[in-house]
Amino acid sequence: MSSQPALKTSLQRDVFLPIEERLVGLVSVIKPGKKRNPKKASYLCATVTTERPIQPKVYLVKKTDKGDGSYKRKLTWPLKELITVDGKDAQHENLDFDLAFDKTYKWVANSAGDKDSFIACLWRLCQRYVEDKPSFMNVPLHLLQDTLRVLDTSVSFHEEDGINTQEDDYEAISTKEEKDLEKMMSQCNFAVANAEAFAEQLSKDLSVLDGANIHSMMVSEDQVLQLMKLLDDAIREATKVETKLNKYDDLLKNVADSMELMKDKDTLIQVQNQNHYKLMKELDDLIGKFDLQASHERFLVDGDLSTPNGIYKCTEAAESLQKCMNAEIHPALKKMQAVQEQMKRFQRYKRGFAQRLARHLNKLFIQQGNEMGETLTRQVTLDTVKMLPHHNRHRDLTPYSELMLWLKGADPESFEKLKQVYTASLAKLYDKEIKDFFENAKQKLMTKLEVKRPGLNVSGHLSISSGSLDKLEGRQRTSSIQSLDSHSSTGSHHDVSRSKFDQFFEVVLTELEPVCLEEQAFCVKFFHLVLQPSEDEFEGLMDLDKKNEDDGAMSSKSRPLSREEKQLNTEVRKMMSELFPALEHELLSFVAFGDKLDIFNSMYMLTRMSQHVNNTQDTGSFLSVTFASSLVHIKRNFDKFIQSQISAIEEYRAHKKTKCAIIPFVHSFEEFANKAEAVFQDSERRADLEKAYGKLIRTIFQEIQRVAEDHPKTPRDVVMMENFHHLFAVLSQLKISYLDNEKKEARQKYNEHLVAYVTTFLGRPMEKLNTFFDGIEARVAAGVKQEEVGYQLAYSKNELRKVIKEYPGKEVKKGLEHLCKKVSKHMCEEENLFQVVWHSMQDEFIKQYKHFEQLTEKCYPGSNISLEFSIADILQYFSDIAQGQ
Repeated sequence: MSSQPALKTSLQRDVFLPIEERLVGLVSVIKPGKKRNPKKASYLCATVTTERPIQPKVYLVKKTDKGDGSYKRKLTWPLKELITVDGKDAQHENLDFDLAFDKTYKWVANSAGDKDSFIACLWRLCQRYVEDKPSFMNVPLHLLQDTLRVLDTSVSFHEEDGINTQEDDYEAISTKEEKDLEKMMSQCNFAVANAEAFAEQLSKDLSVLDGANIHSMMVSEDQVLQLMKLLDDAIREATKVETKLNKYDDLLKNVADSMELMKDKDTLIQVQNQNHYKLMKELDDLIGKFDLQASHERFLVDGDLSTPNGIYKCTEAAESLQKCMNAEIHPALKKMQAVQEQMKRFQRYKRGFAQRLARHLNKLFIQQGNEMGETLTRQVTLDTVKMLPHHNRHRDLTPYSELMLWLKGADPESFEKLKQVYTASLAKLYDKEIKDFFENAKQKLMTKLEVKRPGLNVSGHLSISSGSLDKLEGRQRTSSIQSLDSHSSTGSHHDVSRSKFDQFFEVVLTELEPVCLEEQAFCVKFFHLVLQPSEDEFEGLMDLDKKNEDDGAMSSKSRPLSREEKQLNTEVRKMMSELFPALEHELLSFVAFGDKLDIFNSMYMLTRMSQHVNNTQDTGSFLSVTFASSLVHIKRNFDKFIQSQISAIEEYRAHKKTKCAIIPFVHSFEEFANKAEAVFQDSERRADLEKAYGKLIRTIFQEIQRVAEDHPKTPRDVVMMENFHHLFAVLSQLKISYLDNEKKEARQKYNEHLVAYVTTFLGRPMEKLNTFFDGIEARVAAGVKQEEVGYQLAYSKNELRKVIKEYPGKEVKKGLEHLCKKVSKHMCEEENLFQVVWHSMQDEFIKQYKHFEQLTEKCYPGSNISLEFSIADILQYFSDIAQGQ
């Protein structure tokens, strides 16, 4: 490896001299984790420009791969962009250091000395030429101190570039020096040819110069002595000035102490004034907060609580008192005797006014309850089904709402007692009013329907026989959906009765809603309760309904409630349940009453109640919970109603002495479905009806098959065919999408049993001919060719002619007439399927005829053998017989 001075000379000459820069610092480096490779050496170089303004820079120089020892610049950084120099350890020698420019570059130096010299060089350059000085971390202090000392004394710095030459091993000659050297060498022509002569000449010149210097020094000795004398005089004057300055400093020190003392006193005075100001402000604020006007005190003591103006003044006084008592003051101020006495005074006002207000409202609640009770007794008659409004009572109490809010915060115990008095007074009134309302409703409904309570003889369920009617929970009912004959005489009466009940039930619910909702709204406002839709109880009721029958009941869409909201909501419902203790019981009693009148009413009540539950659900009212509970009971009654229909269908027994025809419960389902569709039209309870449809139709399918198998008079296929045909027609007419699969199944069963009946009863009308051709088909199947069958003795042409002669046209027609009479006995006139069955038999007979012709042509070709009647004759036979029927 080349020496440091030679390397610097080489780099200066080859790399930096061409770009007019001077190399002032150098260190050999590698990146951390890499091994040193002399062939690929890297150097960090610190340079300055030779022209002003001087710009310091840092270069990364690497040796080229050419092998000629040349170098090239890889990276360049202006020194003004240097941010941080990190020496890694200031206490111990190490080779690592970091330079942070646009990013941090980590290096490992060749030696600790080179690293320290390079960092010291960077420090000097930064101190001299860089305005925004970078930070030097973990750098030995002696490097910076030495550098600072050099900067302070300006020793060994060149006047042109300011770079320390003592620490530099080499410094290139300047342009002026280069010209002087060339001039001197040009004067000595023999300098190149005779070096010794040139050196001797230089020595002589040097001796001459030394002599001149010594002579100059000798001549200037007097001037030096004079200069030293001047310096001594200057020192004496400086000593005098310093003595005076010390005296002045002592005087100023005393003045500074006095000024400091005055400053401290002024600060104390300012603090004292600020404290006085804050104290006055705090006292003014405290007095303002505790200032209760004399007029307010007067109204709190004896203000009139019976007039609107007096109530307003008392409310204003109570709020002012509450504001004074709730004023926010510092806890330390509460210990003041004046504050404590004022608070005791406020407490006396509060207790006195709270007691006076509670006594007044207590009397007012009891008085209103008695007056409303007397009014109810005078106005309610059996001819009216109407809930009396409570607008006047609410209007009279509303002005006290703000006072109730004050009382709730000032005296919770009195507030709760007033709630109890209000609830107790009004509960008796509402209890009597609700009971009278429902009793009048029952009486008026009975009058409209013109029925008597004992032994009701109104519609019931899908029962058929009179024996099964008495089995439904011991109720005295008749069939709601009977056979066609009974339906024609009673159906219209039942429809009118049910429609009247539906309208009346709507009136009952409509009358209840405003009374309950208005009372709840008043209680919430007057007693300052918080109302939110109840999620837990409402969904709990719906879940109870789902356990009985997954009815898809209403689900609460309210947001989840916090614990405080649930407690307040429970308080609202508790108060309303105490005000209306008989509402739920009377409503359920009325539901049971309507169910006893006609079990069909459960459908009307289900849809009506569901609508009202939806209407009241958004209010989160007590009424919504009550209606929801009633809806659960109505849904149970509806489920019992559907189950009774199913039981009646399963218990049906057909008459054994007559033909079956359309089974009564198939007619019953048709009437039930028509009525149900009208009731549940656009109802949200449609899912309940569809589930009922599904249960009923499955049961009907099963019971049709049972009746068909057990009936002694009518063939099984006829029963199945006629009833499934009728059921398919009913489902097609209803257009219930939920029953599309059942409709397809009914049609499929009808077609299957139609084919089965035709096949069974038409059979083989020309039995011998069928047997003959069966034998031919057997021979063909055994391997005999069709054209060779006629050569066998048993199946010769003569044998075929003999068999054909046994079935002339008249005999065939007679057989068909006998078949027609049998079919006519099986078919019922109501469903009118005779023509369909007869046409199917015609098609089957023609099919057999064509089969015989085809076999004859194939097995007896050219024989001209055929039946004595044609297809046209067959069509005529069937047509004549059908017209005769």
